[in-house]
Amino acid sequence: ARGSELWNLYGPTETTIWSAAHRVRSGENPILIGRPIANTQMYILDENFQPVPIGVSGELFIAGDGVARGYRGRPELTASRFLADPFDSAGTRRMYRTGDLARYLPDGQIHLLGRTDHQIKLRGHRIEPGEIEAAIERNPYVRQAVVVLDGQGTSKQLIAYVRYAEASGDVEQIRSWLRERLPEYMVPAILVPLDEFPMTPNGKIDRKRLPSPLTVARETRADSIAARNQTEQRLTELWSEALHVDRPGIRDNFFDLGGHSLLLVQLHARLKREFSSNLAVVDLFRYPTIEALASFLDRSAAATASPVLR
Repeated sequence: ARGSELWNLYGPTETTIWSAAHRVRSGENPILIGRPIANTQMYILDENFQPVPIGVSGELFIAGDGVARGYRGRPELTASRFLADPFDSAGTRRMYRTGDLARYLPDGQIHLLGRTDHQIKLRGHRIEPGEIEAAIERNPYVRQAVVVLDGQGTSKQLIAYVRYAEASGDVEQIRSWLRERLPEYMVPAILVPLDEFPMTPNGKIDRKRLPSPLTVARETRADSIAARNQTEQRLTELWSEALHVDRPGIRDNFFDLGGHSLLLVQLHARLKREFSSNLAVVDLFRYPTIEALASFLDRSAAATASPVLR
Protein backbone atom coordinates (compact mmCIF):
# COMPACT_ATOMS: atom_id res chain seq x y z
CA ALA A 1 0.00 0.00 0.00
CA ARG A 2 3.00 2.32 0.42
CA GLY A 3 4.56 1.86 -3.02
CA SER A 4 3.65 1.50 -6.67
CA GLU A 5 5.11 -2.03 -6.90
CA LEU A 6 6.38 -4.73 -4.57
CA TRP A 7 8.41 -7.72 -5.80
CA ASN A 8 9.39 -10.90 -3.97
CA LEU A 9 12.82 -12.00 -5.24
CA TYR A 10 13.82 -15.50 -4.18
CA GLY A 11 17.13 -17.30 -4.37
CA PRO A 12 20.11 -18.39 -2.24
CA THR A 13 23.64 -17.02 -2.55
CA GLU A 14 24.70 -20.32 -4.15
CA THR A 15 22.62 -19.48 -7.23
CA THR A 16 23.71 -15.85 -7.47
CA ILE A 17 21.02 -14.58 -5.14
CA TRP A 18 17.97 -14.11 -7.40
CA SER A 19 16.51 -17.18 -9.08
CA ALA A 20 12.78 -16.42 -9.14
CA ALA A 21 10.62 -13.31 -9.06
CA HIS A 22 7.01 -12.55 -8.28
CA ARG A 23 5.11 -9.29 -8.18
CA VAL A 24 3.07 -9.16 -4.95
CA ARG A 25 -0.47 -7.85 -5.27
CA SER A 26 -2.34 -6.09 -2.49
CA GLY A 27 -4.02 -8.56 -0.15
CA GLU A 28 -2.31 -11.58 -1.74
CA ASN A 29 -2.10 -14.62 0.54
CA PRO A 30 0.03 -16.68 0.41
CA ILE A 31 2.86 -14.67 -1.10
CA LEU A 32 4.55 -16.72 -3.84
CA ILE A 33 8.07 -16.79 -5.26
CA GLY A 34 6.66 -16.92 -8.79
CA ARG A 35 8.59 -18.47 -11.69
CA PRO A 36 12.30 -18.86 -12.53
CA ILE A 37 14.14 -15.97 -14.14
CA ALA A 38 15.83 -16.34 -17.55
CA ASN A 39 18.45 -19.08 -17.97
CA THR A 40 17.29 -20.72 -14.74
CA GLN A 41 15.47 -23.99 -14.14
CA MET A 42 13.64 -24.97 -10.96
CA TYR A 43 12.65 -28.52 -10.06
CA ILE A 44 10.45 -29.69 -7.19
CA LEU A 45 11.51 -33.29 -6.52
CA ASP A 46 10.66 -36.14 -4.16
CA GLU A 47 13.13 -38.28 -2.18
CA ASN A 48 13.97 -40.24 -5.35
CA PHE A 49 14.70 -37.06 -7.33
CA GLN A 50 11.51 -37.47 -9.35
CA PRO A 51 9.22 -34.50 -10.11
CA VAL A 52 6.21 -34.22 -7.81
CA PRO A 53 2.67 -33.59 -9.10
CA ILE A 54 1.06 -30.15 -8.98
CA GLY A 55 0.08 -29.26 -5.43
CA VAL A 56 2.34 -31.86 -3.78
CA SER A 57 5.27 -30.64 -1.69
CA GLY A 58 8.85 -31.56 -2.48
CA GLU A 59 12.36 -30.17 -2.22
CA LEU A 60 13.30 -27.28 -4.48
CA PHE A 61 16.37 -27.61 -6.72
CA ILE A 62 17.83 -24.86 -8.91
CA ALA A 63 19.81 -25.32 -12.11
CA GLY A 64 21.02 -22.96 -14.80
CA ASP A 65 23.63 -20.28 -15.44
CA GLY A 66 23.42 -18.82 -11.94
CA VAL A 67 24.54 -21.95 -10.08
CA ALA A 68 27.90 -21.46 -8.36
CA ARG A 69 30.84 -23.87 -8.67
CA GLY A 70 30.65 -24.86 -5.00
CA TYR A 71 32.04 -23.93 -1.60
CA ARG A 72 35.66 -22.90 -1.48
CA GLY A 73 37.74 -25.42 0.44
CA ARG A 74 34.64 -27.52 1.36
CA PRO A 75 34.58 -30.45 -1.09
CA GLU A 76 32.29 -32.65 1.07
CA LEU A 77 29.72 -29.90 1.52
CA THR A 78 29.94 -29.06 -2.18
CA ALA A 79 29.27 -32.69 -3.11
CA SER A 80 26.19 -32.84 -0.87
CA ARG A 81 24.58 -29.64 -2.16
CA PHE A 82 25.69 -29.35 -5.80
CA LEU A 83 24.39 -32.40 -7.69
CA ALA A 84 24.35 -33.52 -11.31
CA ASP A 85 21.22 -32.31 -13.08
CA PRO A 86 19.30 -35.48 -14.06
CA PHE A 87 17.24 -33.51 -16.58
CA ASP A 88 20.25 -32.23 -18.56
CA SER A 89 20.60 -34.34 -21.71
CA ALA A 90 24.21 -33.24 -22.17
CA GLY A 91 25.11 -34.41 -18.66
CA THR A 92 27.26 -31.37 -17.93
CA ARG A 93 24.93 -29.19 -15.84
CA ARG A 94 24.60 -29.20 -12.07
CA MET A 95 21.74 -28.22 -9.80
CA TYR A 96 21.77 -26.79 -6.29
CA ARG A 97 19.85 -28.48 -3.47
CA THR A 98 18.21 -25.60 -1.61
CA GLY A 99 16.77 -27.46 1.39
CA ASP A 100 13.55 -25.49 0.83
CA LEU A 101 10.15 -27.14 0.52
CA ALA A 102 7.82 -25.93 -2.20
CA ARG A 103 4.86 -26.90 -4.38
CA TYR A 104 3.62 -25.97 -7.83
CA LEU A 105 0.30 -24.20 -8.20
CA PRO A 106 -1.91 -25.09 -11.20
CA ASP A 107 -0.72 -21.97 -13.07
CA GLY A 108 2.95 -22.98 -12.71
CA GLN A 109 3.85 -20.52 -9.99
CA ILE A 110 5.81 -21.77 -6.98
CA HIS A 111 4.68 -21.56 -3.37
CA LEU A 112 7.50 -21.85 -0.83
CA LEU A 113 6.45 -23.88 2.25
CA GLY A 114 9.43 -23.97 4.58
CA ARG A 115 12.61 -25.92 5.24
CA THR A 116 13.35 -29.64 5.00
CA ASP A 117 15.14 -29.47 8.35
CA HIS A 118 11.79 -28.55 9.93
CA GLN A 119 10.12 -31.70 8.58
CA ILE A 120 8.20 -33.66 11.22
CA LYS A 121 7.43 -37.36 11.58
CA LEU A 122 4.43 -37.98 13.81
CA ARG A 123 2.79 -41.37 14.40
CA GLY A 124 3.85 -42.71 11.00
CA HIS A 125 3.04 -39.53 9.06
CA ARG A 126 5.68 -37.31 7.46
CA ILE A 127 4.48 -33.73 7.90
CA GLU A 128 5.68 -30.43 6.45
CA PRO A 129 5.02 -27.71 9.06
CA GLY A 130 5.00 -25.12 6.28
CA GLU A 131 1.87 -26.68 4.78
CA ILE A 132 0.06 -26.37 8.11
CA GLU A 133 1.35 -22.84 8.66
CA ALA A 134 0.14 -21.80 5.21
CA ALA A 135 -3.30 -23.27 5.91
CA ILE A 136 -3.55 -21.49 9.27
CA GLU A 137 -2.48 -18.17 7.77
CA ARG A 138 -5.30 -18.37 5.24
CA ASN A 139 -7.72 -18.01 8.15
CA PRO A 140 -8.86 -14.36 8.28
CA TYR A 141 -8.28 -14.19 12.04
CA VAL A 142 -4.59 -15.16 11.78
CA ARG A 143 -1.70 -12.94 10.76
CA GLN A 144 1.18 -15.41 11.17
CA ALA A 145 1.70 -18.99 12.37
CA VAL A 146 4.57 -21.27 13.37
CA VAL A 147 4.12 -25.03 13.81
CA VAL A 148 6.51 -27.20 15.83
CA LEU A 149 6.60 -30.72 17.26
CA ASP A 150 6.57 -30.92 21.04
CA GLY A 151 6.93 -33.81 23.51
CA GLN A 152 8.52 -37.25 23.54
CA GLY A 153 7.44 -40.75 22.47
CA THR A 154 3.67 -41.25 22.34
CA SER A 155 3.21 -37.77 23.84
CA LYS A 156 4.48 -35.98 20.73
CA GLN A 157 2.02 -33.41 19.43
CA LEU A 158 1.80 -30.56 16.98
CA ILE A 159 1.81 -27.09 18.51
CA ALA A 160 0.78 -24.03 16.49
CA TYR A 161 1.85 -20.59 17.70
CA VAL A 162 -0.31 -17.89 16.14
CA ARG A 163 -0.37 -14.12 15.92
CA TYR A 164 -3.92 -12.94 15.49
CA ALA A 165 -4.99 -10.25 13.07
CA GLU A 166 -6.74 -7.11 14.30
CA ALA A 167 -9.69 -9.05 15.66
CA SER A 168 -8.90 -11.65 18.30
CA GLY A 169 -9.13 -15.17 16.94
CA ASP A 170 -11.20 -17.97 18.39
CA VAL A 171 -9.20 -21.17 18.95
CA GLU A 172 -12.13 -23.52 18.38
CA GLN A 173 -13.18 -21.65 15.24
CA ILE A 174 -9.64 -21.92 13.83
CA ARG A 175 -9.36 -25.61 14.73
CA SER A 176 -12.75 -26.40 13.13
CA TRP A 177 -11.74 -24.37 10.08
CA LEU A 178 -8.51 -26.39 9.77
CA ARG A 179 -10.32 -29.73 10.06
CA GLU A 180 -12.24 -28.84 6.91
CA ARG A 181 -8.97 -28.27 5.01
CA LEU A 182 -6.41 -30.66 6.50
CA PRO A 183 -6.34 -34.34 7.46
CA GLU A 184 -6.83 -34.90 11.17
CA TYR A 185 -3.19 -35.84 11.83
CA MET A 186 -2.10 -32.41 10.55
CA VAL A 187 -4.44 -30.39 12.79
CA PRO A 188 -2.38 -29.00 15.72
CA ALA A 189 -3.30 -30.36 19.13
CA ILE A 190 -2.72 -26.97 20.76
CA LEU A 191 -3.00 -23.42 19.40
CA VAL A 192 -0.97 -20.92 21.39
CA PRO A 193 -1.67 -17.19 20.86
CA LEU A 194 1.35 -14.86 21.02
CA ASP A 195 1.58 -11.11 20.62
CA GLU A 196 5.04 -11.41 19.04
CA PHE A 197 7.35 -14.24 17.96
CA PRO A 198 10.91 -14.43 19.33
CA MET A 199 13.35 -13.46 16.59
CA THR A 200 16.98 -14.25 15.80
CA PRO A 201 19.47 -11.39 15.25
CA ASN A 202 19.04 -11.75 11.46
CA GLY A 203 15.27 -11.33 11.68
CA LYS A 204 14.05 -14.94 11.45
CA ILE A 205 11.68 -16.64 13.90
CA ASP A 206 13.68 -18.28 16.70
CA ARG A 207 11.86 -21.59 17.15
CA LYS A 208 14.07 -22.60 20.05
CA ARG A 209 12.82 -19.65 22.12
CA LEU A 210 9.11 -20.26 21.61
CA PRO A 211 7.52 -20.57 25.07
CA SER A 212 6.02 -23.74 26.51
CA PRO A 213 2.31 -24.00 25.63
CA LEU A 214 1.45 -24.65 29.28
CA THR A 215 3.39 -21.56 30.39
CA VAL A 216 1.39 -19.41 27.99
CA ALA A 217 -1.84 -21.06 29.10
CA ARG A 218 -1.13 -20.34 32.77
CA GLU A 219 -0.27 -16.72 31.97
CA THR A 220 -3.34 -16.06 29.83
CA ARG A 221 -6.03 -18.19 31.47
CA ALA A 222 -7.63 -16.49 34.46
CA ASP A 223 -10.20 -19.18 35.21
CA SER A 224 -7.77 -22.07 35.86
CA ILE A 225 -8.97 -23.91 38.96
CA ALA A 226 -6.98 -26.41 41.03
CA ALA A 227 -8.39 -29.73 42.29
CA ARG A 228 -11.00 -29.35 45.05
CA ASN A 229 -11.46 -32.95 46.21
CA GLN A 230 -9.72 -36.32 46.25
CA THR A 231 -11.13 -37.51 42.90
CA GLU A 232 -10.14 -34.31 41.09
CA GLN A 233 -6.70 -34.45 42.69
CA ARG A 234 -6.06 -38.01 41.48
CA LEU A 235 -7.34 -37.20 37.99
CA THR A 236 -5.03 -34.18 37.92
CA GLU A 237 -2.08 -36.45 38.70
CA LEU A 238 -3.08 -38.98 36.02
CA TRP A 239 -3.58 -36.25 33.42
CA SER A 240 -0.23 -34.73 34.29
CA GLU A 241 1.49 -38.10 33.80
CA ALA A 242 -0.32 -38.90 30.55
CA LEU A 243 -0.01 -35.47 28.93
CA HIS A 244 3.33 -34.44 30.46
CA VAL A 245 1.88 -31.13 31.62
CA ASP A 246 2.33 -29.48 34.99
CA ARG A 247 -0.81 -29.09 37.15
CA PRO A 248 -3.62 -28.98 34.57
CA GLY A 249 -6.72 -27.07 35.66
CA ILE A 250 -9.90 -29.00 36.34
CA ARG A 251 -11.68 -27.22 33.47
CA ASP A 252 -8.93 -27.81 30.90
CA ASN A 253 -10.04 -29.97 27.99
CA PHE A 254 -8.04 -33.20 27.60
CA PHE A 255 -7.78 -32.74 23.83
CA ASP A 256 -6.89 -29.05 24.03
CA LEU A 257 -3.88 -30.02 26.17
CA GLY A 258 -2.62 -32.34 23.45
CA GLY A 259 -4.56 -35.52 24.17
CA HIS A 260 -5.14 -37.92 21.30
CA SER A 261 -6.71 -41.37 20.82
CA LEU A 262 -3.62 -43.36 21.84
CA LEU A 263 -3.20 -41.40 25.08
CA LEU A 264 -6.93 -41.68 25.70
CA VAL A 265 -6.79 -45.50 25.58
CA GLN A 266 -3.82 -45.52 27.96
CA LEU A 267 -5.58 -43.17 30.36
CA HIS A 268 -8.76 -45.26 30.17
CA ALA A 269 -6.86 -48.36 31.32
CA ARG A 270 -5.46 -46.49 34.33
CA LEU A 271 -8.87 -45.07 35.23
CA LYS A 272 -10.58 -48.45 35.06
CA ARG A 273 -8.06 -49.92 37.47
CA GLU A 274 -8.35 -47.08 39.95
CA PHE A 275 -11.96 -45.94 39.73
CA SER A 276 -14.42 -48.14 37.90
CA SER A 277 -14.49 -51.36 35.92
CA ASN A 278 -17.59 -50.06 34.06
CA LEU A 279 -15.94 -46.91 32.70
CA ALA A 280 -16.17 -46.84 28.88
CA VAL A 281 -13.83 -45.06 26.49
CA VAL A 282 -16.80 -43.07 25.17
CA ASP A 283 -17.24 -41.62 28.69
CA LEU A 284 -13.88 -39.87 28.31
CA PHE A 285 -15.20 -38.15 25.19
CA ARG A 286 -18.40 -37.17 26.99
CA TYR A 287 -16.51 -35.78 30.01
CA PRO A 288 -13.25 -34.33 28.61
CA THR A 289 -12.45 -32.13 31.64
CA ILE A 290 -11.26 -33.20 35.09
CA GLU A 291 -14.24 -31.47 36.71
CA ALA A 292 -16.81 -33.27 34.55
CA LEU A 293 -15.10 -36.65 34.70
CA ALA A 294 -14.64 -36.48 38.49
CA SER A 295 -18.33 -35.69 38.92
CA PHE A 296 -19.26 -38.63 36.68
CA LEU A 297 -16.95 -41.03 38.54
CA ASP A 298 -18.26 -39.91 41.95
CA ARG A 299 -21.87 -40.36 40.80
CA SER A 300 -21.09 -43.80 39.43
CA ALA A 301 -19.38 -44.84 42.67
CA ALA A 302 -22.31 -43.58 44.75
CA ALA A 303 -24.82 -45.43 42.57
CA THR A 304 -22.84 -48.67 42.88
CA ALA A 305 -22.59 -48.34 46.66
CA SER A 306 -26.29 -47.54 47.17
CA PRO A 307 -28.38 -50.47 48.55
CA VAL A 308 -31.10 -51.85 46.30
CA LEU A 309 -34.58 -51.83 47.86
CA ARG A 310 -36.78 -54.79 47.01
